[in-house]
Amino acid sequence: MRRALLLGPIVIAILGVLLFLRIREQQARAEGPPAGSGTIEGTTVDHAARIAQRVTRVAVSEGAEVHAGDLLVELDCTEPQARLAEADARIAAAEAQALAARAQVDAAGRQQRAASAAARATTAQLAVVEANQEAASREQQRVASLGEFATPMVRDQAGDAVRTLGSQRSAVQAQAGAARAQAGVVGAQIEAAEATSQAAAQQIEALRALRTLAQLAVDECTVRARRDGIVETIYFDEGELVSPGAPLVRVVDVHEVTATFYLPNAEIGAVHTGARADVVADAYPDAHFEGVVSTISMEASFTPRTVQTRTDRDRLVYPVEVRIQNADGRLRPGMPVQVTVSSP
Repeated sequence: MRRALLLGPIVIAILGVLLFLRIREQQARAEGPPAGSGTIEGTTVDHAARIAQRVTRVAVSEGAEVHAGDLLVELDCTEPQARLAEADARIAAAEAQALAARAQVDAAGRQQRAASAAARATTAQLAVVEANQEAASREQQRVASLGEFATPMVRDQAGDAVRTLGSQRSAVQAQAGAARAQAGVVGAQIEAAEATSQAAAQQIEALRALRTLAQLAVDECTVRARRDGIVETIYFDEGELVSPGAPLVRVVDVHEVTATFYLPNAEIGAVHTGARADVVADAYPDAHFEGVVSTISMEASFTPRTVQTRTDRDRLVYPVEVRIQNADGRLRPGMPVQVTVSSP
């Protein structure tokens, strides 16, 4: 009984000291700069292909360091390469058709120019024949006006001249009509050849678009790293069939990492974007890493359904993200850290 009476005050004293230290720690924390605990996260990039093919080669292993452009995975490219070769062959055939159509257009143009020249020549010849016919008609009328003073031979010659020139006129008119008809036919041929040439050009454009798609499929056969980082996960082994969009390799970039910690409602006003932060990792207690506040959430996390009392408001916390340069790679994803934001 006496021992219990002696231990009672000692226990009470110890509890009082612990409570005092706890209160002082809370006051120091409240009066000190905003701080919190977080976890290191890297930039995760999942590399996938847009085609469904079989894995033929995995060029990296988990934990390996890779650089942008390094080969990660190769897929079976037999079918995409065949489609690309087919597209090249069809483009070559269409280009040959386009050249032939253009040659037809040029040839028809030359024929049209020749037909037009022939039509102009026959028109000029017709004008000459008509003028000669008019002159012969006037001569025939003059001979007829002489009456008995004109010999029968002279009258016959005048009539023959009129009839001959009339026949020539009919023949030349027929030639002129044929020349104009020929020019019209050649014009239609030119229009048809132009249409064929345009269709061939459009077909070439369509085939080039198909070739672009085939080339994209061929390019997807080799999956390369899009940025520097560490290979975290390989999802498929050689020989497995992958579906379009399925992640093949996960690469984590740790050259710049982030740490997210939470600040209560009462301290969020003391932090602003761009503020500097001191980061200490549990793995390197004597090292200090410099960070910058990059994001302050606009919405609180772990929010009560209704905020009514001061206690409820103090329970509101906001995620704050800090970016940390990690050129030496010492900070790794998953490491716990303590973040202290510098006072403004």
